[in-house]
Amino acid sequence: MLYHLMTSFADSWGVLRVFNYITFRSAGAAVSAILVAFIVGPAVIKRLRALRVRQGIREGTPDTHAGKGHTPTMGGIIILIAAIVPTLLWVRLTNRYVWIALFVTAWMGGIGFLDDYLKLKQKREGKKNEGLVERYKLVGQISLGIILGLYLWHFPLSTLPGTSTTLPFYKYVLIEPKWAWLFVPWVAFILTASSNAVNLTDGLDGLAPGLVAIAAATFAIFAYIFGRIDTSQHLLVFYLRGAGELTVFCSALFGATIGFLWFNAHPAEVFMGDTGSLALGGALGSVAILLKSEFLLLLIGGVFVVETMSVILQRGMFKYRRKRYGVEYAQQNRVFRRAPLHHHFELSGWPETKVVVRFWILGVFCAFIALSTLKLR
Repeated sequence: MLYHLMTSFADSWGVLRVFNYITFRSAGAAVSAILVAFIVGPAVIKRLRALRVRQGIREGTPDTHAGKGHTPTMGGIIILIAAIVPTLLWVRLTNRYVWIALFVTAWMGGIGFLDDYLKLKQKREGKKNEGLVERYKLVGQISLGIILGLYLWHFPLSTLPGTSTTLPFYKYVLIEPKWAWLFVPWVAFILTASSNAVNLTDGLDGLAPGLVAIAAATFAIFAYIFGRIDTSQHLLVFYLRGAGELTVFCSALFGATIGFLWFNAHPAEVFMGDTGSLALGGALGSVAILLKSEFLLLLIGGVFVVETMSVILQRGMFKYRRKRYGVEYAQQNRVFRRAPLHHHFELSGWPETKVVVRFWILGVFCAFIALSTLKLR
C-alpha cells in the first residue's frame, strides 16, 4: 500500500524513491510488525483473560508447568495481525508470491483458531478438551496443500517449471518429478509437516516464536538473493523474478514473532495456541515452497525437525515395545522421558529458560549452516 502510494509521488519528491528498495521496505515491515504487536498485544491479552480463554495442562507435563493453567491462549491472533497488516502496508500488492504466503498463513491460522475455540467450548461444557478432531485438522491442512500444489502446477510464478524444486550445495540443480502430479502431494506434505512441527515445538515459553523468528530472518535473506538477478547469478542460484517481495513478508513475520515474544517470554503472559503455531508453520512452509527450497527448510528448521522426529520415535517405539513386551515394559522403557524433546530435557533437570535459550542457539546454528550453502557449492 505504502509502496504504491509513495512511488506515485517519487517524481516530485525524490526521497520517496527509497520505497523502491526491498531492503528499506523490509526494515519498515519488521519495525511496523513489532510496533503493531506491542499495540494490540495488551488489548488482546486483556480480552482473552476476560473471556477465560485458558489452555489446560496435559497429563504428564512437568510439574513446573502447574502454574500455567491460568495463562490465556489463542495469542496467535496477535501474531496474525502483526504479520499481515505490515505486510499489506509495505509490500507490492500486485505480487503473487506474497498473496499466496498470506493466504496459506491465514488458512492455517483459521484451522488453529477453530481448534483453540473448540477446546475452549469443550472445556466449558465439561467435556474432554481435545479440540478439532485430528483427522479434520489434517483434512484442512492437506486440502490447502492440494489447492496450492495445483495452482503452482498450472500457474507457475517464474520461468522455472512450477513443479520443480532445487537442492542445496549444488549449482543450478533443478529437480522435477517425472510425473508432474507428484508435486501436489509433495506440497501438501510440506505444508502439513511444517505447520505441525511448529505446533509440536510450542511447548515452552518463548521457544517456538524465537525459533520462527530465526527461520523467518534466514528465509528473508534467501528471498532477497533469489529475487535479484545479479546476486543470484553471482551465487550460482536460480533467479526467481518477483520472489524478492517475500523478503518483506518474512521481515514482517520476524517482527511479529519478536513482538509476540515480548509477551510470551518466561513467565508467559499469553500462549500462541494452535492459532499461532499452525499459522507460523504454514508461513514457513509456504515460503520454502515458493522459493523452491523445500530441502533448505530441513536445515533452517532443524530444531523443528528434531522435535518432530522425537515424537515419531517415541510413539513408534512405544507401540513396538507394547506389542512385543507388554504395556508395563513399554511404559518403563521409553526412548525419552517425555516427547517432544524439550520436555525430555526439562524432566532431566534443565530449567525451562535454559532449554529455550539452548534451542535458540541451535536454531541460529542451523540458520548459519543453511546460509553456508550459498557458497559451499
